This record gives sequence, C-alpha cells and structure tokens, in this order.
Amino acid sequence: MKSIYLFLTLIFIVNVSFAQLNSNNKELSSVKVRTLDGKEVDIKNYVKPGKITIISFWATWCSPCKKELDNMSPLMEEWRKKYNVDLIAISIDNSQNAQKVKPLVKGKDWDFDVLLDVNGDTKRTFNYNTIPFTVVVDKDKKIVYQHSGYVEGDENHLEEEIKKISK
Repeated sequence: MKSIYLFLTLIFIVNVSFAQLNSNNKELSSVKVRTLDGKEVDIKNYVKPGKITIISFWATWCSPCKKELDNMSPLMEEWRKKYNVDLIAISIDNSQNAQKVKPLVKGKDWDFDVLLDVNGDTKRTFNYNTIPFTVVVDKDKKIVYQHSGYVEGDENHLEEEIKKISK
C-alpha cells in the first residue's frame, strides 16, 4: 500500500512540475478586454512586439493588488529606459465595480495602461485563481514568468526576472 501511495505522489509531483514548466514560454493568447474609454482591444495585439511587457491582473477591492501597482509605478520610468518594458494593468472588476476603476486610476496618477476585463475572460485564458496575478511577456510575445500574490519587495524579484530576459 505504501508503494502505491508513493508512486501516486511521485506521479502527482511530476505532473505539477511539468505543468509549471509548460506554463512559461507559452505564446501570449488572444483575449478581448476594454480600454477605460470602452474601446475593445485584444491583449495579443495590444502588447507591442519587441518590448517586454508586464501584465498585472488586479481589482479595486484588492489591497495587495493596489499596493503592488503603487510600488511598481515609480519604477516604471527607470524600467522603461533600462529594459524597454511596458506595464499593462488589467482590472478584473465586474461591471458593477468597473465604474470605480477610472477614478481610482486618475487619483493614483499611474503612468501605465489600465484595461478592463468585466467578463472574466482573462481568468479563463491565463488560468489564474487569485490576484494580484502578474505575467511577464518577452519581446516575442511569449509568457516567460508568472506570479500570484504580492508581498512588499516582490517588485525587486520581478526586476530580476525582467533583467534576465532583457539581454
């Protein structure tokens, strides 16, 4: 019985590891979202070729999400110069809360693009369960890094990941 349990545990670990390896270097998927002005855009076309792009999924009701974006905001000017990076913050607020996004963004004076996903399409496409959820897309529009959650200082680890692929 122990050997069967051990075998099944090993199979599970291998499958989880393989799934994590395959989640990176996957081509950016096509999914429709909206600008704050209501224009429909496709993320795959919105991400500029030849640029590294950070995509942060967040919501107005998520304190760690806002803290992450607040902490990345002052770094963006330097990261743009050093690594040729863009940041796109995609709010997953539902249609009732989406009206809070534009005033919040204006009040925060964030200097990056903010898009809306009121239908939860990105959740299905990017397969995330918790926010903040951060994805780094390389110059060839391949997902090379992803991270769930936020603790103070995660932006430093994010910069290390960006630095690796910027060369």
